[in-house]
Amino acid sequence: MTLKARLFDFLLFFTSLAVAFSLGHFTIDPTTFVIALLLYWVFSSLYYQLRIISKKNNTSFDYGISYSLSFAIFTGTLGLLLFETIYRFTVYLTKRWKNTADPGELLDVFYNIGSFVLSNSISYYLFTLLHPGFQHIPFGFWILMIFLVCVSSFLTGTFLAIVLYISGDIKSRSETIEFIFKTRSFMDIGKVAFTNGLLLLLLEEGKWEMIISLFILNYLVNRSFVFKSHSIQNKIERDKFEQMAYTDFLTGIANRAYMDKKMAELNQSNETIAIVVADIDKFKRINDNYNHAVGDRVIQHFSTILKSRLNYDDYLFRSGGEEFTLFLRNRSFETSVALIETISQDVMSNMVTVEYHSESIPISYTASFGLYFLKLNDDVSIGKGYVYADQLLLQSKELGRNKITVKNAILKTDNQ
Repeated sequence: MTLKARLFDFLLFFTSLAVAFSLGHFTIDPTTFVIALLLYWVFSSLYYQLRIISKKNNTSFDYGISYSLSFAIFTGTLGLLLFETIYRFTVYLTKRWKNTADPGELLDVFYNIGSFVLSNSISYYLFTLLHPGFQHIPFGFWILMIFLVCVSSFLTGTFLAIVLYISGDIKSRSETIEFIFKTRSFMDIGKVAFTNGLLLLLLEEGKWEMIISLFILNYLVNRSFVFKSHSIQNKIERDKFEQMAYTDFLTGIANRAYMDKKMAELNQSNETIAIVVADIDKFKRINDNYNHAVGDRVIQHFSTILKSRLNYDDYLFRSGGEEFTLFLRNRSFETSVALIETISQDVMSNMVTVEYHSESIPISYTASFGLYFLKLNDDVSIGKGYVYADQLLLQSKELGRNKITVKNAILKTDNQ
């Protein structure tokens, strides 16, 4: 963090001291203050572990519910200053003990104390000024609490935005304004307002058991939310890695590993299926005459044509370099053959445009197919069906390419 940003941190800290002492006096007896301080310190320290850590370039900051507003209103600004000082240094020492503290963590403590003491001291002053008038309005207390949370959130967001702007993590005024007003959502403001409002009412009535219960409830609810969020995030990451492992990066379709997985699943289905192995004709010549980038573009074009003709429950895999495998499901033998004939015509009638030597040129190509139609059972596995379909593809190549060779294993009939 830059020197100017650090100077702003200390300016904020000493300003908060001045405001706290100028407004400050303890509004409650020492025993009540100590009990309240102890409860707020313990549960704020526990809740800190549930905060969401965010980062803006080189600056880290976190979001979470703050209990400081209710403590400031109940104990006064000097009480708030004492609470924030103890709490923030507890967080710092805990991070040092766990070896998770950033290099400038100690100096950040002064920013955190200054930011929260100053913003909530101003909210305390506004509460003492406005509360008498709001008492005569239906739900006036809660409206006032929401307003005060908006004020304190705006102030803390502004302080942080200034730090980010000075340190260069925010580049423009428009980005600064956007950061300030998007720091908190309306749901966050409502949660903070109603939690602090309930705490304040219970503090004023001295209902310590209910205060502890509210702290525990708030902690458990947020811990459950964080746990579920982590579980969902972990599942998303697992699904993402699985998708990456099963996806061919050139074409975006499933790869051979996913094909093996689906073969194992379908083997137990006893369904009727058409296994098709397709291969681009004379693909090596395309690579030799042009380059591998052109060859890749032809493969992508072929996969797009194949994918465009399939139903949602069919499967398409890139099973080799220029070889693709299709599992056609819920079709008859005749409709399966008709589909492959249509795809073959699509390939012949749709040239692919490629970039070669800084020019766009059209390339035509053909493909050969082998189709094996079978009913999966204990005697005939999908693995054997794939081998037979691959043999039929070889027959198509031997017959001169751009051919379709098929076999209906159910009726024991062949066709070219």
